[in-house]
Amino acid sequence: MITGDASYIKKINRSIILREIVKEGLISRADLSKVTALTRATISAQVADLIEEGLIIETQLEHYSVGRKPIMLSLNGEAGYALGIDLDYDHITFTVSDLKGTPVISKRIDTNTTDYSEILNLLIENIKVYKSEYAYSRYGIIGIVIAIHGLVGKDETIHYVPRLRWNNITLKNDIERHIDINVFIENNANLSAFAERVYVHHETDNLLSATLYSGIGLGMMMNNDFFRGHDGFAGEIGHMIVVPNGIQCNCGNKGCWERYASENALFKHLSNTRKMKSITYEDIQKWLAEGDEEVHQLMEEFIYYLSIGLNNMINMYNPDMLVLDSELLRMYPNSLDKIRGNLNSSISHYRELQISTIGRNSVLLGACAFAIKHFLDVPMLNFKYDTQSNSIASVNI
Repeated sequence: MITGDASYIKKINRSIILREIVKEGLISRADLSKVTALTRATISAQVADLIEEGLIIETQLEHYSVGRKPIMLSLNGEAGYALGIDLDYDHITFTVSDLKGTPVISKRIDTNTTDYSEILNLLIENIKVYKSEYAYSRYGIIGIVIAIHGLVGKDETIHYVPRLRWNNITLKNDIERHIDINVFIENNANLSAFAERVYVHHETDNLLSATLYSGIGLGMMMNNDFFRGHDGFAGEIGHMIVVPNGIQCNCGNKGCWERYASENALFKHLSNTRKMKSITYEDIQKWLAEGDEEVHQLMEEFIYYLSIGLNNMINMYNPDMLVLDSELLRMYPNSLDKIRGNLNSSISHYRELQISTIGRNSVLLGACAFAIKHFLDVPMLNFKYDTQSNSIASVNI
């Protein structure tokens, strides 16, 4: 039994009720009482407050065959909006979602600078526009989450972004000085893992999500929270050494995993061997369909080295779910079966291995969901992922 002062207990009950309403989508007061084990009087009082605050709405089911039509409760998705920002090397993507985690608009801005002051001004300028555009809703922009492709400390200081050459940047404070909205700074791989948990893998307590694009990032959800390590830098798994004295890495070591098992490594290799400035996924798909021997061999090596690192991750963390986010794996036939075939150690245990169905959208969906979680003050969210309603179509500026 939860004990404490009345305001604390009320806050806990409110969180429990909101969590169940979000989880079910539509639920009656009676069913809320059953699943939460709270009294009907408590449910009625809390629901009345949430309706008055505009966070939940009542809906009467039209097709109910027996007895009086029940009044159903649902989250009011239009009460406020979350702003997710993916701050990448040469572009920034802004996505706004409603309170149900469904994207409503997305915009990508190409950047021609790595200068911090210029990018800060660009962020502030665009955030002010979104704040104005959504001021009509009851709560407006309820929170901003910025995904960083680098090291983010527990205090949300950006310690290092390799491609931007940023060190010890206080982006959160610098934005909040100009805009009165809560800003959260988080590592992009963590937000990808959060999106996988929130939108797809609802029954998973321990989830690892590896993104394999420009490098290899690892987001870790342990007991429905991020595993960050001592300073917040856990998850830099791409710099695990898999080939002693191997290829030189920008981090200073040799033989790092991402030099062998990231998409960027494969693309660079093909760009060099084929004397092409840029290689696209369409090129890879075409060469695979044509039976190109070099491309097939490179994909087999990609999967081989990927499997080595995955085996190490599984042995270290023993996850329920391991999700791989890679466009190359999605297009290569039987890639998942090939990986599973390489994970044959008698001590390597995991429950399930999957290729992400969300893909590159995961960072922005995770950012928006993270802002909503903090606004609603719930321990976890369960949103439904729909490839149509949750797809993010960016407009380039």
